[in-house]
Amino acid sequence: MTFKDILKAWPIVHRWLPRTPLYRYSLLSARLGFDAFVKHENHLPIGAFKVRGGVNLFANLTDRQRSHGVVTATRGNHGLSLAYAANTFGSRAVIYVPKNNNPEKDAIMESLGAHVVVHGRDFDEAIAEAEAHARNELLRFVHPANEPLLIAGVGTYAMEVAEDLPDVDAIIVPIGGGSLISGTVLALRTLRPDIEIIGVQAERACAMAKSIEAGKRVSIESADTFADGLATKMAFELPFEIVKDQLDRIVLVTEDEMREAVRTALEATHNLAEGAAAATYAAAYKVRTSLARKKVVLVHSGHNLDRDTLRWSIGLFDA
Repeated sequence: MTFKDILKAWPIVHRWLPRTPLYRYSLLSARLGFDAFVKHENHLPIGAFKVRGGVNLFANLTDRQRSHGVVTATRGNHGLSLAYAANTFGSRAVIYVPKNNNPEKDAIMESLGAHVVVHGRDFDEAIAEAEAHARNELLRFVHPANEPLLIAGVGTYAMEVAEDLPDVDAIIVPIGGGSLISGTVLALRTLRPDIEIIGVQAERACAMAKSIEAGKRVSIESADTFADGLATKMAFELPFEIVKDQLDRIVLVTEDEMREAVRTALEATHNLAEGAAAATYAAAYKVRTSLARKKVVLVHSGHNLDRDTLRWSIGLFDA
């Protein structure tokens, strides 16, 4: 993949989706000691960045592929993206989710017309079944990260950042499956090669960090984090190849740090942050000294936090 793929996605994404705002927050900046700008991908229709990729993918399907539909597996936002895009393009989406998945996200996917199938104990078991379903019914299988059309669509957000804040010094990006960080690298290493790109993972779901450290893709035994957008047990092939030599650093954050960051986002921006987005705020606080007096973008990747996790995050009850 190259930056040209994102350029091709640019008119498609902006035909179907609004440009998201980039705001400087004075209270957040004062607390962090740098000019903190938040890129509000949570203001997109499904409340998360992934819909950029979903729209770009469906726009590039053949008529035959759209008539059959797609199948995938998800912990939430990827499924919401394909459900929304399938609805927009008059197609069909079959979405596998693991048991005990976020029930609110499942309900939204179904409301968009997707067929939600509960299968397996975790994402890995769900995605294996989704691939088998694709082979049996001739559906287009869509991997949540190893899919160039998704990454290209997502990368359009970073082009917006480069246009809106051309003198940005650093950007902080959560890493789950890897489409967001991949799109960031492809766009900004072309448009702003001097920018510091900082990735963020949960300490309990740090497969990409371990893979970059090892110089090869590795998997971890579990991804036990409340940040379901970060809960992957392996570094996927395409994102790893794109970012392995391109990140300035990866910051690991704890569950308590992300929980506190949900409150920070509410207080400082009045926006709800799901776990992956909260990780960005947590990392910003953790590395604030090294970024003093710089212009830094925090990617607010999504706001799809379920009610019970929100109540726990703000201290209304213990998990």
